[in-house]
Amino acid sequence: MRSSSKHLTLLRRLPLLALVVAGAGLAQTPLPSAEALHLDDPHLNATARTPDEAARIAAVVAPTSDFSAPEPFEVNPGGAATVRARDDADAFSLPSGNISFEGELRFKLGNGLFRKLWVSSPASTLASDGLGPLYNSRACQNCHLKDGRGHPPDTPDAPGGSMFLRLSVPAADNDPRTEIEDYLAGTGNPYRPTRPDPVYGGQLQDLSVAGVPAEGRMAIAYTEETVPLSGGEVAHLRRPRYRIDNPGYGPLRDDLMISPRVAPQMIGLGLLEAVPARDIAAGADPDDADGDGISGRAQITWSVRHRRPMLGRFGWKAGMPTIEEQSASAFSGDIGISNPLHPAPSGDCTPAQAACLNAPNGAGDARGTEIDAEALDLVTFYSQHLAVPARRGADDPTVLRGKQVFYATGCADCHRPKFVTARMQDRPEHSFQLIWPYTDMLLHDMGEGLADDRPESLASGREWRTAPLWGIGLTQQVNGHSLFLHDGRARSILEAILWHGGEAQPARDAVTDMPPDDRAALIRFVESL
Repeated sequence: MRSSSKHLTLLRRLPLLALVVAGAGLAQTPLPSAEALHLDDPHLNATARTPDEAARIAAVVAPTSDFSAPEPFEVNPGGAATVRARDDADAFSLPSGNISFEGELRFKLGNGLFRKLWVSSPASTLASDGLGPLYNSRACQNCHLKDGRGHPPDTPDAPGGSMFLRLSVPAADNDPRTEIEDYLAGTGNPYRPTRPDPVYGGQLQDLSVAGVPAEGRMAIAYTEETVPLSGGEVAHLRRPRYRIDNPGYGPLRDDLMISPRVAPQMIGLGLLEAVPARDIAAGADPDDADGDGISGRAQITWSVRHRRPMLGRFGWKAGMPTIEEQSASAFSGDIGISNPLHPAPSGDCTPAQAACLNAPNGAGDARGTEIDAEALDLVTFYSQHLAVPARRGADDPTVLRGKQVFYATGCADCHRPKFVTARMQDRPEHSFQLIWPYTDMLLHDMGEGLADDRPESLASGREWRTAPLWGIGLTQQVNGHSLFLHDGRARSILEAILWHGGEAQPARDAVTDMPPDDRAALIRFVESL
């Protein structure tokens, strides 16, 4: 949480940035009006808040100082959309608790498409063909296991499974600016322009259809490290090193940047999408003006749907503005399925991959693209309405003690507990809900240990978006593992905390130094989320 004065300062700054960019002009692209370049929410049909309502919301989401009992409504982290916490692997696969009968029917249709196995072209099943030619998975569900988290390969020689490598190279000096680079240059924000690798594209695809070589195989080697803790306890971390074996299209560039990414869990996405952008941006403090050591920057990314800059919300570096665009990008890059936002039937293939470009595809029939607008909308709806399970043990004394430790060590500075979503007539399940995601949805410097040294729009190679914590305690139950962080290197919540560096280094050090009982209570609290 940041002060209201900082909020006002930021909001005053935005129109100025918009005017600067409008003056710069976007090559070949008509600029939106200055007003439209505010970080607002073109994807939401929201009712503006009155000053009185905004004041009430500010009071509700203010950090608590009473840890003697759960706060009102805290046990329902998804507001009225919360569902009962099941004790089986389907705990993340339920629709919003307040969804209508008609909405539940759409949810089930979207679920079917989310689980659908795509096949290569040509095939007799025209509604399912178009896989690849290069791809990482045949279905959404294969990476988002039970709508939860993916994981690294089980053994060093196993295929990537629910994890892959993003690829990029530095932009050349004479490369034309992209639309988002034109915008960022006008804002004065520092960024390092990059491009997909000219041969291998934007991600390493380790699978391919017949007749097309795969791009290579991600290989991981771990080294163990010991971390001493107070009370004579010891923790162990495994530090990964990544390489690409058997590159299928020639040698890799020396300046190739790679970033490992595990598929994240899916619950509560529609609620995060419904938080007003200005409420998120209000928490940013890019220059650490308040001197608390925590900055936080709003990611700004280009919206293909809305043809304008938008606040980035989704993905490990908040590179996507909406769930629809996240879904469309994953269909194209991960499965090789063309769609209305990414119409190329060859997916991530590059001009250097002739066999891939010339392979049969599933586009050009009645669907237009390999997944049409109606089907993409159903998958988006499904992803928006996966419910957040209720808290477990919120009134347990150890959990309450852990909550107090969570606040005292500064964890809540980035893992912001509460937001109130926008008021919307057309999205009743997500409208005006008090939610508890434990993320500020901002970018933070997480230190050298977690750095991938691969910038993404405004995010530097050391910055990551604060991950939501709701549901984290059910990961073992749903996914059969407890592997966390962007590449699954952490084998427990404690290990994930110990990997925190950069802005989070003081909080991390406080955890290593605190009495063991407090550390155990902290972990117990996080497990209850």
